[in-house]
Amino acid sequence: MKIVVLAGGLSPERNVSLSSGTKIAEALQSKGHQVALVDMYFGEEDYPGLTGEALYGVPLPEKWRSVDRQAPDLEEVRKVRKWSGKGDFGPGVLELCKGADVVFLALHGRCGEDGRVQAAFDLLGIPYTGAGYLASAMSMDKDLTKRLVAGAVDTPVWRYEEYTAADVDRLTAECQVPCVVKPVDSGSSIGVTIVHDREALRTALRDGLKQGGHCVIEQFVSGRELTVGILEGKALPPVEIIPKVGFYDYENKYQPGAAEEVCPAPLTAEETEKISRAAEKVYEIMGLRVYSRADFILDRNGTFWFLEINTLPGMTPTSLMPQEAAAAGIGYADFCQHVIDVSMKEKRIH
Repeated sequence: MKIVVLAGGLSPERNVSLSSGTKIAEALQSKGHQVALVDMYFGEEDYPGLTGEALYGVPLPEKWRSVDRQAPDLEEVRKVRKWSGKGDFGPGVLELCKGADVVFLALHGRCGEDGRVQAAFDLLGIPYTGAGYLASAMSMDKDLTKRLVAGAVDTPVWRYEEYTAADVDRLTAECQVPCVVKPVDSGSSIGVTIVHDREALRTALRDGLKQGGHCVIEQFVSGRELTVGILEGKALPPVEIIPKVGFYDYENKYQPGAAEEVCPAPLTAEETEKISRAAEKVYEIMGLRVYSRADFILDRNGTFWFLEINTLPGMTPTSLMPQEAAAAGIGYADFCQHVIDVSMKEKRIH
């Protein structure tokens, strides 16, 4: 098969996506496929002198394998692109995708996980992996997700706020602490702050303005951090995440050795069943397809608190979904192949 692995893009998670894409492309090559790895935003610019079909089989960029400690400055990313065209699709990207048998979406965050790329591909007749545009868009919105699943699973109390600098003092006085401040539509814990006092809350809200001033302010739940991958609607073995410092933030997610990850998580059979059913329920309610990963906190009373669901889970060397698949007896390359096979079946692609 001719497969385009689409990564990068214009998202705070672009570096994570490039790392995922590189590993996915390598795995698919090992399966005998013709593979072109492309940064959605820069397109053919990354391969001087090469265009279109010539991108298949090009050596994978070594610089994309690892993830920097800090998320990129997107304004600086914009300045680097030489192409004068408009939009988030770089030169040659759509043309290459149109000619592929399938596009493996290795995108993360607002660019690619929020349904816009999926909608564009649907309109253009481009086959792709993972969930459709509507489920992706809904699941990217943390407030909407919690509204839809709150009656079916336990989720911490929250409030959604669209605010400006003029609202910071009011929100600081109104909101209960401790709490967690999260951008409503971001991933990889970018912009997430756990606050324990009002001054820290004020700072978090001010910082949130840089993310657009759209946030979820959520009750802080202390406990064990767990995540559950879902493949074709069925839960994989859960992972427990134990950061060495702080919580499972951007740096702890992607720097090797920054967190201990135990898979399968040390849970009782009853606890494993409970968290698995909760993850599957969220997947079902949100209308997701193929695969995803749901995050939870297990408190001291034995309650699993659902936090959010990821529709295009990370596939980097430190990511959790591949570890869960491996615990279920599915190797990395086989998992990538399975995602393609199921996606083609779900969307009736031939």
